Parts: sequence; structure tokens; C-alpha cells
Amino acid sequence: MFDAKVAIGTWSWGSGINGGDQVFGNHLTQTDLQAVVDSAMANGLNLWDTAAAYGQGSSETILGNSLKAYNRDDYFLSTKFTPRFAGSGENPVADMLAESLKRLHTDYVDLYWIHNAEGVEKWTPMIIPLVKQGLIKHVGVSNHNLKQIKRAREILNAGGVELEAVQNHYSLLHRQSEDDGILDYCHQNGITFFSYMVLEQGVLTGKHDAAHPFEGDSNRARTYNPMLPKLNALLAKMIELAGKYHVAVADIATAWVIQKGTTPIIGVTKQHYIADTKRAISLNLTSDEMKTLETLADQAHVNTQGSWEHSMNE
Repeated sequence: MFDAKVAIGTWSWGSGINGGDQVFGNHLTQTDLQAVVDSAMANGLNLWDTAAAYGQGSSETILGNSLKAYNRDDYFLSTKFTPRFAGSGENPVADMLAESLKRLHTDYVDLYWIHNAEGVEKWTPMIIPLVKQGLIKHVGVSNHNLKQIKRAREILNAGGVELEAVQNHYSLLHRQSEDDGILDYCHQNGITFFSYMVLEQGVLTGKHDAAHPFEGDSNRARTYNPMLPKLNALLAKMIELAGKYHVAVADIATAWVIQKGTTPIIGVTKQHYIADTKRAISLNLTSDEMKTLETLADQAHVNTQGSWEHSMNE
């Protein structure tokens, strides 16, 4: 159903609450990001992931404006309903979707997510009529544990709608969805697993280490800089493999999650990263290389679980 091997993420676009400036320390303009969109579309990377919560809608606005020149059939839009920002109307899911559609300049979204599991019983049924109205083509859940995924699927199925995708934090440094059986469940039931924070907000790009920490006072710098000294061995191995395969270090992390049977969401902020992302799709690591990376990641003993994430086994 989802043919794309990689999705382009836009969490780091926009500004304000949960926006690129506060989370990542980015200050990107529409012009900067138009070049990213144009390069991605030219390279066949046309699955775009955003959310109403990213920068209070500003990520959707930038993405929608950047895609206006393209035919709607030529790209695939993924956005999200976030329970904590729900309004008080009769159907807050419909209300948030309507605002997203305006910002994205479209009358339907290809893939719509319930962004977290705060109220599975309350919010999941509200998506069903929106699918039947043609406003949503496919449904997914994000930041849900296995029990919550199964319950959301039951609710949707009872209304004649399929659960077609799951999106969770998944990377070399955070493999809880694998450990708790979510990946296996998705593979067994034809549900596409989208992995986000694959590069751990830039930690797994090889551009930062203990001697080259993130600058500034962003959430990213405060969270990841203390971890960098523990990642020396893992990053050294990734740099070695990048040299062997003539790719960027980030491509090693991306290829790893692809080979684990997931569709990575890669946050791209600069045009030249598009070529790197495309290369990762055709990169094949050996089973020994995969295992070595996992062992080194485990030995780092870092916890990259986000403040918004609940333990998958709760």
C-alpha cells in the first residue's frame, strides 16, 4: 500500500511550540525548504510526513505552500491529530483535520494518524466517519504500545476501517518497538511500520561527538550532548562503514532501519541531504554489520526515549 521506501519528515520545519527553532535550534525559511521539496520531488521522494502539532501548524503551512506547484496526485501527505491540542467541538478530530487540510491546500489527506495514545477509546472512533467521507484515505496510530495498537485496530475494524500503519520512535539507539513485539505484529498483519527519530535528531549523522557537540540551547543540545561521549565506538563503526560503502554516515543508520523492515521518516532541512537519503534506499549492510551496530548501540547504554513517549510495555 505504501510504496515509498522513505518518508521525508518536517518536524524540524516551522517555529514556535514543538517547532524547528525550539526543538532543533533551526531557523529555516520558506525559500530554504522549497529547495528541499523540489529536490525531493525530482528524486522520486514524494511521501511527506507532518503534523498539526509541529510549530502549531507552521510545518503544515510551509509544506503546503511548497507543494502548491505540484499536482496533488504526484505526492502523498501524512499528517496527525494530536489529542493534547484537541478542541471542544462535537468531533475535535474532524476540526483539527479541517485546519490541517486548509494549511496543506488539499481536500483530503492520504494518511492520518492519531498522534499518541491519550484516549484510544475516545478518539479512534472519530476517525471512522472521516474515512467514509473521503477526507482520509488511510489510518495510522503513533506512539501506541502493542495493547493500544490492537485496541485501536479493533475499534476501526468494527467501523469497517483498516489500521494500515504504525509510527513509533525506532533507531539503533531506541529499539523498544522491536523488543516489545510491535514490529513483528505489524509484519504479521500487513501493517506498515514507520520509524521516526531514525537519526536521533542528528546524533547518528557522524557530525557530532564529544569534541563537536550541538551548539546553542535547543532541546536537542540539552538532551543529546551528555550522551555523545558514550557513542564513540558506535559512531566510529558507522564512519568506517560509510567509508566502505561510499555513503554518508547517516545512510548507515537509515539503511539499518530499512533492513529491519520499516519505513524511515528522515527529517531533511537542506537540499543536499536528499541525495544521501536516496542512496540509503539501495544500501545493503551484511547481517554481521547489522549485528555489530546493534551490539555497539547496546553497549553505549543511552536512553533516547522522548519526554512525550510512554514506555511501550505500560
